[in-house]
Amino acid sequence: VQMKLPSCHTGLCKSVFLTGGGGNRKGKSKKWKQMLQFPHISMCEELRQNTEKDYSTLCERQPIGRLLFRQFCDTRPELRCCVKFLDAVAEYEVTPDEKRRECGQELVNKYFNPKVAAAFSASLQGKITQAHQLGCLLKLRLELGVGCESPDPYVLFFPRLIHDYLSMAPFADYLDSMYYNRFLQWKWLERQPVTKNTFRQYRVLGKGGFGEVCACQVRATGKMYACKKLEKKRIKKRKGESMALNEKQILEKVNSRFVVSLAYAYETKDALCLVLTLMNGGDLKFHIYHMGESGFDEKRAVFYSAEICCGLEDLHRERIVYRDLKPENILLDDHGHIRISDLGLAVHVPEGQTIKGRVGTVGYMAPEVVKNERYTFSPDWWALGCLLYEMIEGQSPFQQRKKKIKREEVEKLVREVEEEYSSKFSEDAKSLCKMLLAKDPKVRLGCQGNGASEVKAHPIFRSINFKRLEAGMLEPPFIPDPQAIYCKDVLDIEQFSTVKGVDLEPKDESFYSKVSTGSVSIPWQNEMIETGCFAELNVFYQDGTVPPDLDWRGQPSPPPKQGLLQRLFGRQVSGHVDTDNTHMLIQLVFSCTLSRSKRAQTSV
Repeated sequence: VQMKLPSCHTGLCKSVFLTGGGGNRKGKSKKWKQMLQFPHISMCEELRQNTEKDYSTLCERQPIGRLLFRQFCDTRPELRCCVKFLDAVAEYEVTPDEKRRECGQELVNKYFNPKVAAAFSASLQGKITQAHQLGCLLKLRLELGVGCESPDPYVLFFPRLIHDYLSMAPFADYLDSMYYNRFLQWKWLERQPVTKNTFRQYRVLGKGGFGEVCACQVRATGKMYACKKLEKKRIKKRKGESMALNEKQILEKVNSRFVVSLAYAYETKDALCLVLTLMNGGDLKFHIYHMGESGFDEKRAVFYSAEICCGLEDLHRERIVYRDLKPENILLDDHGHIRISDLGLAVHVPEGQTIKGRVGTVGYMAPEVVKNERYTFSPDWWALGCLLYEMIEGQSPFQQRKKKIKREEVEKLVREVEEEYSSKFSEDAKSLCKMLLAKDPKVRLGCQGNGASEVKAHPIFRSINFKRLEAGMLEPPFIPDPQAIYCKDVLDIEQFSTVKGVDLEPKDESFYSKVSTGSVSIPWQNEMIETGCFAELNVFYQDGTVPPDLDWRGQPSPPPKQGLLQRLFGRQVSGHVDTDNTHMLIQLVFSCTLSRSKRAQTSV
C-alpha cells in the first residue's frame, strides 16, 4: 500500500493517495469468497418474514434488488420488453440537450409506431389504446415541430404506467422466484456483524471532533474508505452523545452522490467508528487559496455551485438543513466531483415547523441565524451565495483572509452591509450572488417555495444539464492529479491527549448500540456491485435449474470437487438473447390502464 499523508482538520480525510494491494484481486483478501459465502436459503426465513414487500423499496431503490428483479424480468419476454423501454426512457432523460429531440423521436418511432400496434390489434379488438394515442400524438407533434420542443410530458408519463404494471402480478411472481431468494441471501450477508476485523486499518489521515480519521480497506471487497473514530471517553467527557448520534443518523438517511456516504458503523472497545466515503482531491479551501492566484475562473465556480446545489437539494428533500456550508467542508474526489462533508451541525426540520439556533461558522451564518430568528432551509442558500462569492473573488464576502476581525463586527456586516463586487464577476455571477445573499430570507433565491429548482433556473446555469450532472455524466473542469497532495502541510497531525477522569459504564451501551448498527444498505450494495463481487458471486445455472443453496429440499452436502470441464461449463451468469418485443409494451400499458380504470370504477 502506498501512502502520502496530509494534515487534515475536519471530520473527513481531505487528501490522501492510497492504492490497495492484492494484485489481480484488487485489494480483496485471499479468502474473500468465503467471507461472502451465501447462506442456504433456509437460513433466510426470518428475513423473508420481516422484509416489507414493497415494490419501490425492493426493486427500484436497493441496487442489488433492482438488478435481481431485472434478471427475473429477463426470463419473460413481455417483462424484458418493459425493462428495455424503461432503459430507453432513462437514456433519453440524460441525453445532451442538442440530441434530446432526436433521441425522443427514435424512442417514439421504436415503441409507438403503427406497424408494431397492428401486430396486436386483433387482441385489442380494433381499439386504440391510450398509450398508442399519446404515442401517435407525440410523433405528430415532433414531426411538425408544433409546441413540442421536448417529448418530456409524454415520454415521462409511460414509465409510471410500466412501474404500476410491474408492481402487481410480476412483482408477486418475483417474490416467489429464486431471484428474490438470492436477494434474501445478499441481505443476509449485508446484515452480518461488522467489527474492526472487517477492515484493514491504515495510517492516520487527520482529526475529527472526537478522535482520529484513518484510512481503511474492506477485506472482502478491497474498497477504500475513511474511518472516523469517535473515542467513547472523549464523547462522554464533552457530552457529545446526541451530536454524534445525530450525525450518524443523518449520514445514514441521505443517499446522494453529492454528500459523503456512511457505509458502515461499528464499535471497538474504545471507540465508535463511522466508515465514510474516501475523498482524495482535497477541500475547496485549499484549492481556492493554495493553487496559485486565489479563486477560480467562473466556469469552475459555477460547476461546483451546481453540484453543491444538488447536494443541498438531496438534504432538503429529507428535510435536513446543513448549516455549515463553507469551503473546507466541500471535498473533491479522484475525478473532480464534490461532496458535502461534516454533517455535525445538520439537523432535521419537522414537516410544517421551523427551528432556531445560532450555529455555524462566523462569516457564513445567515442574518436570520445571527439574529437568532426561526428558519427552515434558508441558511443553506445564504451560505451557497457566500461560497460562490469566495470561489470567484478569492475572498469571503464579509471577512478578509488572515485579518482578525471580531465576531461582533463580522455579524454586523452580515446583518447590515451589502457585499462589494469586483470586475471578476460577470453580470450573471453578480446577479446570482445578490439573490442568494438577500438579507431577508423571504426574498432570497431558494426560499420562494421551490427550493433548489429556483436556483437551478438561474441563467448562470444555462449550460448545465442537471439530469446529466446528477447522473455523474458531466466532466468536471478540474481533475486532481493522483500523485499530488492537495494539502498545505504534510505529516503535521497533532496527537489527541489521553482523556482522564472519565469511566465508561454499562448504561452507556444503549447509546453505543444506536450508533454501531453495521452495514448501511444502499452503500453496501453499491460496494458489492462496483468491486465486481456481485457479478462474480451472483451466478445461476444456465438451464434455469435451482442452485443447491437456493433449493428448499434441504441443506445440501458439501459439493464434490469439480473437474475442469465442470468448472468451465457448470455455472454461468444468467443471460438471455435480446429480442424485439416492443409490441408487448403497449399491450401491457393498455392492460395496466384498463386495470386502473376498473379500480376507479369500482371505487366509484
